[in-house]
Amino acid sequence: HHLTRVPQNIGWPEAAALPVQAVTADQVLHLSGRLQPGETVLVHAAAGGVGVFLVQMAKMAGARVIATASTEAKRRLALDLGADVAIDYTREGWAQEVREATGGRGADIICEMVGGDVFNASMTCLAPFGRIVVFGMAGGTPSMVNAILLMPQNHTVTGYYLMAAIDRPEVMAPTHDRVFRALVEGRLRLVVSETAPLSEAADVHRRLVGRETTGKLVLMP
Repeated sequence: HHLTRVPQNIGWPEAAALPVQAVTADQVLHLSGRLQPGETVLVHAAAGGVGVFLVQMAKMAGARVIATASTEAKRRLALDLGADVAIDYTREGWAQEVREATGGRGADIICEMVGGDVFNASMTCLAPFGRIVVFGMAGGTPSMVNAILLMPQNHTVTGYYLMAAIDRPEVMAPTHDRVFRALVEGRLRLVVSETAPLSEAADVHRRLVGRETTGKLVLMP
């Protein structure tokens, strides 16, 4: 049940670029986030490996998407992938920009994988009955939740981890079907920014950690 049939018209680099990040994005939105059409989704690190799929999949599900990214080029990519608004989350006051972009209401779902100050600010721009889905900690600082603050607006903070879902065929099979079908039908765009030989893995990892990359990197044997 860990295997997935690759459609005939998808090459191996594309097949390698799809499963982990695309499956994570699908399940962050639908399994943990319980996304409904017409809701607003805030995607942090929207030009990253998972972020590029979150933006597209949220739009496919009928959501309005607010993307955050650290550089102008990354924000342009998010807009090109379908985001309605792009915001610099390294700039002070970005959470207020999210509130302004939603008429003061905030986002219904916030896809959060940075942690620390970004998580704390995200809590201030979450709509009533909104959900924050935590699926990473790229900033290196854990997210701390004051549970009493969840009550006034019926907020939810939940987590997602692919390795905890991967042994659930009833969860994984439908996700794989949706993801590959969207790719084959041309509704999902793969952002493979680079392929490199396995011998250059150390350099690729250094650039990845340095936040110099967008989308997916593929190492070729």
